[in-house]
Amino acid sequence: MLLYYSLAAALPLLGLTNAQVASAIPGTYPTDLIGTWASKSKSVVTGPGFYDPLNDELLEPDLTGISYSFTADGHYEEAYYRAISNPTDPACPSGIMQWQHGSWIFNANGSLSLTPIEVDGRQLTSEPCNYDSSLYIRYNQTELFKQYSVYTDEYHNVPRLDLYMFDGTPMQPLYLVFSPPQMLPTTTLNPMTSASATAGAQKLKKRSSGFGAEVPLNWKASLEANQEAGKVVQTINADRLWWVGLGMTGIGGLLFFGPRRMGIQI
Repeated sequence: MLLYYSLAAALPLLGLTNAQVASAIPGTYPTDLIGTWASKSKSVVTGPGFYDPLNDELLEPDLTGISYSFTADGHYEEAYYRAISNPTDPACPSGIMQWQHGSWIFNANGSLSLTPIEVDGRQLTSEPCNYDSSLYIRYNQTELFKQYSVYTDEYHNVPRLDLYMFDGTPMQPLYLVFSPPQMLPTTTLNPMTSASATAGAQKLKKRSSGFGAEVPLNWKASLEANQEAGKVVQTINADRLWWVGLGMTGIGGLLFFGPRRMGIQI
């Protein structure tokens, strides 16, 4: 009991909310975190629309973004979809998709610790200018957020979540899209067995989707069986990617030379 009141008295001095103070006590979680949060585009959202555990495949959203979901009993899920620019060759960007789920805790110092289910995480990496195929593998990464803040965004007038990485660097803001959260089952979805060791092995099946303006590449992928554990090979539509890259280079030139011709110093 003395420990409880000591924590309750000390945590407000660290700038934590009442909900966070209560959640520092073992067995409780911050109520303001519960729900599904997504970045501005709201195209990337956790749940069955991002990862299909039955066919073991990631489903490409229309736009890039990130999403986190938290439950009141300590489960979480995350979805990442990012485009990686190539400064030396703008026509050759790359892309990465990641999905994880597992358990989370709120620490007494105000930080969040996220521990994934190791065998369930997935990552798809695409570098079409360097490789003819993409790599789909099992992925797991424990995460630590130094602190977080939940408040009503003045511009969008919706709950907003600001997460700060382990070193205090802020992530892009997330906005509440579902409450209660939209998530896949919180138990292990793809245990390491002889049947799942060839994750993604299936009959040849084509799938494709377009990207919006936030992403400088397009994927047109077909799944093929791969003999290595947890891997799926995907082919890329390099021709379409080249034209998109050329357009990005032209836009970059206009942004650079346009102001100079008007006498504006940049």
